[in-house]
This record gives sequence, structure tokens and C-alpha cells, in this order.
Amino acid sequence: MFQNIISKTPLDALGYNFIKDQFIPKGKNEFYLRDMQIRNGIDYRRLSAYEIEVLVRNGNSTDNWNNILVSDAFNAELVKNCKFYGLVRIGKLEPYCLGFSDLKAPVGLYNSTIISCDFGDNVVIDNVNYLSHYIIGSEVIITNVNELVTTNHAKFGNGIIKDGEKEDVRIWIELCNENTGRRVMPFNGMLAGDAFLWSRYRNDKTLQEKFKSFTELKFDNRRGYYGKIGDRTVIKNCNIIKDVWVGTDAYFKGANKIKNVTVNSGGEGKTQIGEGCEIVNGIIGYGCRLFYGVKAVRFIMASHSQLKYGARLINSYLGNNATISCCEVLNSLIFPAHEQHHNNSFLCAALVMGQSNIAAGATIGSNHNSRGADGEIIMGRGFWPGLCVSLKHNSKFASFSILNKGDYPSELNIPFPFALVSNDVSNDRLTIMPGYWFLYNMYALARNSWKYVDRDKRIERIQHLEYDYLAPDTINEMFTAMELMETDTGKAYTGTGKNKEASSNYTATGKQLLKSGNKIVNDLEILADNIENSKRKVLLLKVLPAYKVYEEAVTYYGIVELIGFIKQNAFTSLDQLKAALPAKPVRKEWLNIGGQLVPAEDIEILKEKIRSGKIRSWDAVHEYYRQLGQKYPQQKLKHALASLTEASGINLKKMNPHQFAGLLNTVVATKEWMTKAIHDSRAKDYTNPYRKMVYESVGEMNEVLGKLEENSFIKQQVEELRSFKNSVASLKKKFKIK
Repeated sequence: MFQNIISKTPLDALGYNFIKDQFIPKGKNEFYLRDMQIRNGIDYRRLSAYEIEVLVRNGNSTDNWNNILVSDAFNAELVKNCKFYGLVRIGKLEPYCLGFSDLKAPVGLYNSTIISCDFGDNVVIDNVNYLSHYIIGSEVIITNVNELVTTNHAKFGNGIIKDGEKEDVRIWIELCNENTGRRVMPFNGMLAGDAFLWSRYRNDKTLQEKFKSFTELKFDNRRGYYGKIGDRTVIKNCNIIKDVWVGTDAYFKGANKIKNVTVNSGGEGKTQIGEGCEIVNGIIGYGCRLFYGVKAVRFIMASHSQLKYGARLINSYLGNNATISCCEVLNSLIFPAHEQHHNNSFLCAALVMGQSNIAAGATIGSNHNSRGADGEIIMGRGFWPGLCVSLKHNSKFASFSILNKGDYPSELNIPFPFALVSNDVSNDRLTIMPGYWFLYNMYALARNSWKYVDRDKRIERIQHLEYDYLAPDTINEMFTAMELMETDTGKAYTGTGKNKEASSNYTATGKQLLKSGNKIVNDLEILADNIENSKRKVLLLKVLPAYKVYEEAVTYYGIVELIGFIKQNAFTSLDQLKAALPAKPVRKEWLNIGGQLVPAEDIEILKEKIRSGKIRSWDAVHEYYRQLGQKYPQQKLKHALASLTEASGINLKKMNPHQFAGLLNTVVATKEWMTKAIHDSRAKDYTNPYRKMVYESVGEMNEVLGKLEENSFIKQQVEELRSFKNSVASLKKKFKIK
């Protein structure tokens, strides 16, 4: 039996019968979809006898000159050494050179085999060995390409099946878990929120079927769509490009293989694919960059993300404004603003909720440390594992967790946000310092928040992304953490099981100690339960200052939102303000949906609307995201007021001038220490002798690092503090409060 089945067809059939007869509707021909796709406005005509003579003289051939159609501004002298098969339509050709970067090439078609393609005006096609079934825009440059082909069943990376195809050819992306239990069907325009919702709620069969139907309805399952290459796109020195849909102004150079991919490019961002890339079964968003040997298979890259330096992205979703270099990422759903730059990091079966940074040597999840390939890790936004961190499935981390270097031998559930987690091998224990970022690294915390906003290059902002480290998700986590700290402090103080009367309410005991700032807490060994799947101790460090900083952060968040509410409504008195405040604000559960923070109850409403048929498409889901984004400031305000009421114990509807003045004084004091902490945490780099020892002098250090007093971010923060204090002073004056 022969291994390769080689078919034989008549030579004059080459370029025809792209769609088999059974897939062509009655009254249509094989070009009906192609004719619908072409929108360049060019009126094509047949060749004149003179033009045919020139084309033959220039070494061109075809099976039928009547099937070569051209525009009135066609110049036959600019077509040389080409073989044409099937219906080919060519636009205007003028005697110019097109240039892009250092490449310059004459307009025209040269040294190529062209099968059933349409061309816009003034294209450059040179040395394309096999160009088949493409619609190519104007001023496109394609040179030195081995194969540029579209099949009649092309899906361009979308998770659909065409007429007559079996289900097993459908492309899925297996997110968050290697066992395929959270797989989704990729589609062009898929947002991180879509991927999150679809990958969760797996026991809701109706919802899951709706998501599948939304995707199938988004695309036409008819066979016969041609590939498209948009205006001004440049493709040079590439090997295989098959079933690829390319937007305008894209740039491909030296790619090995691109197959079954949509490449969005144009006014919202120009996309580049560079040397040595092998890209299969994916969707690439606007403004993306892929170069230097990357491998991407079954993937989505949202807009303005980057894949560089040999990175591997497989069965994964990479959110907006994210960068992955050198490393390997498998089966992961990554929200926007993710950074992973180093050669030997590994991320597998993970939900990463954005604003994250994976360090060199990190091994985040692997089926080699569990019984099967079915584990998961969930990382809240701001996740930051240190060098060579190794984690075990299943694990879960609150927002802005930072992990010290080490191999963590057991599953972890870290509910403390902004915490430093360390594997204390010498004492055989796990240590957690809640609130670490506030206590020791405010510069990085505040600058990262500013940086993500500054680097968000999205033009179409369907999802409102929250980059502030103080937001409903982190505030709720701080309340949870404070309650845990109260309970654990109460246990440590009373002695578990030794004093039954005192131990009857650990939380109340701990709360009293922490609220009063009792220094005895500093002398206690405070242990946490249900944190690590092991029998060793889990020790909480610096609980008293951490508790205080959590309280201050929550209060600061609430007062800042309250001041914003006052400014927005131009209140001139405390009575006006109190009259406008909600009666009993309630702090509700919030979810991070692809980087967009949403009250959990609104997601339940969304799910019910989808199940009931009130929402019938992904476009309608996206419109719901937009509406939630518009509601977010008001919902965040209500959450902030509820948080402030809970933290301060003040009924805002009934607060007196003294209480209001106290809140304003508190927020100024907190802003002052935050600004000072931003300065001081950076200043350590200028005063630490082990940092200074590599410089011959302070002058040299300042030349390398820049002067501390000239640090633009610190200067910005100092200016914000000055403006904030003036604003509060003005508010006090307006409200006639001292």
C-alpha cells in the first residue's frame, strides 16, 4: 500500500474547481464568494491582443488568456516570467518602485506561479513560487515566498468547521487545564473576558452550548472563501503561508510557517511577524509583534502583545499589552499587562489575572508534581514570583502576591493580598508577610500601576481594565485577610485549647488586640491554618503593621472615592453631601473578568440573559461589557463608601463635621506616608553600600542611575501630593470645616 496518495488531474483543471459541485449553491459558480469578497472598486477587462503579445514576449504563460482580466491602467511590460492558472485579475501597474524600510522593488508581477488570484493596484509580486487563491490589496509587496496558499475549507484560525467537515477537525484552545476540561473555541475578536467566562462554569451546560453557538453563528460555514492580504502589507523571505487572513499594513519577514491564522493589522496597530517564526492555528490581534524563532500553536494574542526570542505559546490566551520572551507557556489564560521575559521560565495550566511578572527559572505548575495532567493554578492580579520559584498544582494566590526564591513543595492557598511568601527551609516552615508591598516596596507598587495605564495602547476599549492596586477586588481581599489575621492573632494570644473561655471567640480577641495596636502582638507566634497542604507551620510576620496598613489602605480608598464624588457633583456643604449618599451601601463580591472588575451579581445577570436568549451573540456580550464599564465608576463608588463605613465605623449619612474633618485629615496623612514610602523605597538603592560599591563615585552612580531628586515618577508623586493637599484644603474651606 502506498503511503502518500498522489492525485492526478488534467493540467487545464489547475486553478478551477476550487469548490466541489456539491458545495456550490444552485445558480452560483465557484467564484460567487470570491466576487463577494473583492471590494477594491476596480473595473477589470480582458486583455488586448497587443497586451497578450507583450506578455508572451516577456516569458509569461497561461492556460487561457481570456481568464486574465486587468484594469484599464494595466501595463503588460511590468509582468515577466509568470505562469498563470485559472481566473486572475490584475489592477493598475505603473512604472514605479515601492519601498519599505530598506527594501525597494519595482511594481509588477515577476518570476511567480499565480493561481486564481485577484490583485489591487501597483502591487509587487516577485519570486513567489506558488501563489494560490488570494485576494491581494493595493501597494502590497510580496517577494521571495515559497508558498502562499488558501484552501477551500480555510477557517483562518477560528474554531469552526466548514460544510461537510467532521467535528474532529475543529480547533479548540485548552485553557487553564491540560485535561481539556476548560477548552474553548477561538474566534477573531475574542476578549480575555470571553475566554474567562467560557472556561469557567463548566457544569452549566446551557451556558456552554450558547457560547459554542455564538462562535459558530459569528462565521459562515460555506466553503470557498479566499485568503486576503490587506493594502500596503509587506511579505518577504517567508517559506509557507497557508490559510492566513492578513489585515492592512502588516509586515512579515523571514517566517518559516504561518498556517490557519488571522492576523489583524491596520489603523488600530500594525502587526509584525519576523524571522524563524512558526505560527499555527491562532488569532493575532492588532499591533502585535512576533519575531526571532517563536512557536505559537492553538493560541490567541490580544492586541498590542508581543512574543519574542524563541518563546513558545501553546494552547493559551495572551491578553492585551503583554510580553512573553524566551520561555514556555502552555494551557494558560493570561489577562492583560503580563510580563515574562526570561529564557528558562515555565508557565503551565494557569489562570493569570494580569499585571503579573514571571521571573527567570520560575516553574509555575507542572503535571510532573501531581498524579495527573489535571491541576490548575489561579493567580490574582499583580502576581510576582521570584527567581527559580517552583509551584505545585493546585495553588491559589490573592492579588499582588510576591514569592521569594524557592521550591514550594506543597499546594498553597494564599488569601493575603500584597503579601511576601517565603519558603523558610532552615526552619521547615512557610512564612507570609501580609501587606509587604505597602511596607517595603511602595515605589514598585505605585509605579507599576502608573506604567500599565501608560502602556495600554488599545484603540477599541471594549473592556474597562482596572490597573489601580486599590480597587474592589483587592479591598475585598484585604477585609478577608484582616478577619483571618484577627482569628489567628486571637488563637496565638489565648493559646489554642488552653483557655476555653478566651478561645470561644478568637476573632473578637484578635480584633481587639490589633485595633488597639497592642504591642504584645509583636511577641506572639501567629500561625495560619489552611494555607499549605502540609503539616509544617505557616507563620505570619509583622501582623500588627500589616493589619494597620490594610486598614489605612481601605480607608484611603474610600475617602478618595468620596472626595471624587464631592468634586463631580460640586457639593458646597456637608448636608448636601449626606443627602446624596446612599442610605445603606453594601460591600458586595466582585470578580475579575479578563482584567475588568465586575460585581458578581452582574455576571449572574449576564449568564441568565445568555441562557434565556436575551443575549444572542458575542457582540451583545461585548456590549454588556461596555455597559458595565460605563457603570463601573458609580459601582466602585458604592463599594468604596461601603468599605469606608465598615472600616471606620462611621455612618456617612449621619456623620458630623468633626468626623468628616477626621476623614479628610486621615486621607492626607495616608497620602503623605505613601508618597514618602515611594521616595524612601527607591532611595534605598542610592544609600545601600552594596549597591554603591560598583561605582567609583556618587557622580558616576548618578550618571548611571540618574539622580534620585530628578526621578520623574517620584517628582510626579510629590506634585500629586501637593495638588491633593491643596484640593483637600479647598474642600475644607468650602464646607467650612477646620
